[in-house]
This record gives sequence, structure tokens and C-alpha cells, in this order.
Amino acid sequence: MTTVSFHGGIHIDDGKHLTRQQPLQRAKPPRHIILPLQQHIGRPCEPCVRVGEQVTWGQVVADADGLSAPIHSSVSGKVLAIENRRHPNGRHVPSIVIANDGLDTPCQTETPPADPAALSPEDLIALIRRAGIIGMGGAAFPTEAKLRSAREKADTLIINACECEPYLTADETLLSCRGQEVVDGGSIVGKLLGVSQVVLALEDDKPQAAEAARSVLSGRSDVRLCLLPRRYPQGSEKHLILALTGREVPPGKLPMDVGCAVINAATCSAIARAVYLGENLTERIVTVTGDAVRQPRNLLVRIGTPMADVIAQCGGLSGDAWKVMAGGPMMGLAQRDLEAPIIKNTGALVCLSLRHRDETDHPACIRCGRCVRVCPMRLQPLYLYRFAHWGSSAQLRRARLTDCIECGCCAYVCPGKLPLVETFRQAKQQRKEA
Repeated sequence: MTTVSFHGGIHIDDGKHLTRQQPLQRAKPPRHIILPLQQHIGRPCEPCVRVGEQVTWGQVVADADGLSAPIHSSVSGKVLAIENRRHPNGRHVPSIVIANDGLDTPCQTETPPADPAALSPEDLIALIRRAGIIGMGGAAFPTEAKLRSAREKADTLIINACECEPYLTADETLLSCRGQEVVDGGSIVGKLLGVSQVVLALEDDKPQAAEAARSVLSGRSDVRLCLLPRRYPQGSEKHLILALTGREVPPGKLPMDVGCAVINAATCSAIARAVYLGENLTERIVTVTGDAVRQPRNLLVRIGTPMADVIAQCGGLSGDAWKVMAGGPMMGLAQRDLEAPIIKNTGALVCLSLRHRDETDHPACIRCGRCVRVCPMRLQPLYLYRFAHWGSSAQLRRARLTDCIECGCCAYVCPGKLPLVETFRQAKQQRKEA
């Protein structure tokens, strides 16, 4: 397959060597879990349980109609509280707190293993929804809704395993250890959507994952592997579509509008486990890394585990720790409280030391134009920044604020240290609330 390059982007010292050779380890179950009722784009869930109630591992504890996805308990035990707790996004949101009884008593009403060939597309979509599966690469869009909207509109399915964010190796580890699940899940989705081709996309700096993928794909014709040049943000779905198909998603449009669907590798794995094993989504791989954590690792973590517990299992933070990011250093969110839990789309905890601190008390634009040159969406970040400070909604609309994918390329190259991405996020939120 011939690949197409996209405008802008950057090459970063990615720090992946810290965990690239680390084997996948199962994290110890926490003493309690915290399950925020908002773990996806769309309508927040409502509790299905009461304080004091006994729950089992895999039981639905919260759900909602419409654009949503159920939340399942990742332990068995007693519901301690339903109250506001810290979310990885920094806010306090309604959450269910469950004490772990250590028994891992399984839910008796889990969906039994199924043969995807015996299920209709509608049955498969319903099964995926019941399992609580969302986009696990960061977007957190309910997978059921994505599949419904793309069905019979897409001719190409892309399994996104690029993982272009610095430091992250969760999807790379997943492919190396559970590549069969990723491919099987992608194959299920491809047949469900009725596409003519399924492509597993991987950056070419991941030889171990690529070799594992080739081994799984040997003798198969339903899924093809495509290696792409390493370049950030290669894993952004619009740029991935352009690179693999030459099709450009117009501003304000979705991948299905150009005949494509993009599913993250971890999401595909969760789909395969839901279909073939009857498992609900209760755990995920998390990369715990950076120069401020003593033992960087790739851990299989139960959803709802406090971040402090996860970091403690990696030797804890070093004395010069400066910042902990949920997600990668480019698009992740800095954490003010490590009691915030791992949620469905938390792919990493990146712990950085003081040597990475390059902030200034006096950020200033020197009009160098570097942000314009690297913006993969062909925006003009310096003007977006100015319009955001003016509070000019009309100017922000004309400058296409909503097309910003918050990749962080502009902030990375800015010599004036402007808080560009932070400003754009705030401007988007203000427009939503207006």
C-alpha cells in the first residue's frame, strides 16, 4: 500500500525505550476502586446499585440510555459510597466507590461466549454495548455509536496501533502479547461494517510488535499490515486516513464521510474478548513511565484503581518528580490528585522530573511562525491564541478552532512557551457552555 505524507507534524525523542522491553505484568487489585459515572463522550451513566449493596466482578453498576456505555465493577465487594470524587480531567464528578473483598466473585449474568458468524450485525453491536466498550485510544466515544454510524458507509476499516505519543507502549505491548485478539476484534468489526478491506496500521519503529502482527496475520487475507514512517501525530485518525488511503476528511466531517472507520487496537482487543470470552470491560493495559517513576512498567490494571496505587506498584515517584500526566506528554492531562482513578481510556501515566520543567512566568509570541509550520491541521495557532484571549467567537469560528485536534505540536515548538493547547481547550469548553 502506498502511503501519503501529511502536512506539519514533528519528530520527538519519544522515551519509549523505558518500557519497550518490559513484559506485561498484572497489577495487584486495589483495596477499593473508584468508578466515575462519566467515562466516555456522551450522556453520563446513572448508578444501578445502592450504598451497602454487594456487587460482583463484571456486574453492571451504572448505565444510561442514548449515547452512553455501561460501567462494570472490576472487583467484587461492597458499595461504600456514591459521591463526588476526583476525575482524571481534574473535576469532581459523581462516582461509585467499591471496597474490594478480594474474592473476585464473577458476575453470573455476563454475556456467554459467542460465535460472531452466528450473530447478526445488530446482535454484535448490542453485545459490544453491553460489554461497556468505548474508544480506548483517547477519544472515549462509545463504540456502539461509532459502529452504527459507520455501518454500510465505510469501505475501509483501519485498526490504529500507531501509538505515536511519546513514552506510550501500551498498544505496542498489547500487539506483542495479545496480537491475535487485536486482529480477531478488527476482523469482527470489518465483517460487521461490511468493509472491503481491513488494515492494521503500525509505525515502523516498533519491530517487536510488527513481527508479532506478521505472525498472527500469516495465512490470513482478511486483515493487512501497513507500516508507516514514525512521525507525530501519525495516529490521529484524520492523518491516518490520509496516509493510508489518500482521502482527506473535510473540516467538520467524520471518517465515515470518506468511507473509512478507525478503531483503536485496544478497543479491538476488548471486542474480541467480549465476543469470544464473554468478558465485560473491567481492565486495560497502562504504561507507567517517565524519568520520575522508579520502575517503569506496562501493567494490566483494573479500571477504577487509584493512580497512586498503580504508581506505588512501580516503585513510587522519585524525589524530583514534577508532573504526572494521565495519557501522553503531548495530549495528556496533568494530575493534581493521584487518588483520581484509571478509567477506560487511560493508556498511560507519564511521570516527569523537574528537568522537564520549561514553563515561564512571561509567555510571549515572537511571531516566528513555527506553530503554523508544524500544525497538521493547517491552522494558524498564533491567531487562535490571540482570538481566544479576545473572547471573539466569530474570529475563532473563522479560524476553525473546532478543527484543532489538541495534538500539542504547536506548544512543543513554541520558543515563547505559550500555553497554546490549554488555551484552545478552554476556548472550546467556553463555546460549549455559551
